[in-house]
Amino acid sequence: MKPALSDPTLNDIVKEFSMASASVRRLKRKLPERIAKVRGDRSQRQFARDLGVFQQNVNRYESGTTPHTDFLITLALKENVSVDWLLLGKGKMKRSGR
Repeated sequence: MKPALSDPTLNDIVKEFSMASASVRRLKRKLPERIAKVRGDRSQRQFARDLGVFQQNVNRYESGTTPHTDFLITLALKENVSVDWLLLGKGKMKRSGR
């Protein structure tokens, strides 16, 4: 017979959730920096035009407001940026093969 696995306690669950939440917060704090890096030397206005979005949204996202999914997908596709790099900081900024 296999030994019984103990069920996690409420404290274990809360601790795991807290660690995951802290990790997500750290990743979200880096997102504005990565968006600005993709923008490069272009003004926010020109970058917004290139993406087909409002300049105010670019400003908000670079200031820490969480971007909408549509913006992130548009950014990744139009700027050939890896979503893993954009959201998680993993891998290379530019996608290969494009």
